[in-house]
Amino acid sequence: MADRQKILAKLRDTIINFDVEGVKRACQEAVEAGIPAYKAVIEGMAKGMQVVGQKYEDGEYFLAEVIMAGETMKKGMTVLKPHLKAENIKSAGKIVIGTVKGDLHDIGKNVFVILAKAANFNVIDLGVDVSAEQFVDAVRKHPPDIIAMSALLTSTMTEMENIIVELRKAGLRNKVKIIIGGAQTTPEYARKIGADAAANDAVEGIRICTGWMKAE
Repeated sequence: MADRQKILAKLRDTIINFDVEGVKRACQEAVEAGIPAYKAVIEGMAKGMQVVGQKYEDGEYFLAEVIMAGETMKKGMTVLKPHLKAENIKSAGKIVIGTVKGDLHDIGKNVFVILAKAANFNVIDLGVDVSAEQFVDAVRKHPPDIIAMSALLTSTMTEMENIIVELRKAGLRNKVKIIIGGAQTTPEYARKIGADAAANDAVEGIRICTGWMKAE
């Protein structure tokens, strides 16, 4: 058991330190030690991504480091993927995400996407400057559990409410949870426009989304 914990800790640390060769070796070690692939992902690499996300929020890491950690995890996944398929692991849930119309900022959104994938969510990233119609179309095409909307500018925050209005008109609002994020968003604003939650940062956002899926 101690050896398994050491391997999981090693997996976590390879992500924190962007050790591409190390993560592949540690994943192979995990397989050979009989650690289920999903456990290697969730209790090893995903824990590392949580640390990376926190370091980003604390100003210790920047976007480049978050991306490097995400790429390191991808390399580990190439080793574990065949075993995950064999274990028939269920996704944590599906998220449709985008930065709303009129806003081209995507750093916070991109960090959220990386962390969501690390937490085993299936993520449909619509990119930036996403209209209400595009959100509605995406929800019809890829029925998600959660819609995540990002807006950095105060002037584009109103578009979040417009998207929710259009989702209601399309009869889709009650089928999803909605989380909003961005520098100016608050829980009060979320309540005002009919969203379910607002996140201060990507780490909190993942915590909220994971909590919703566990509650189902």
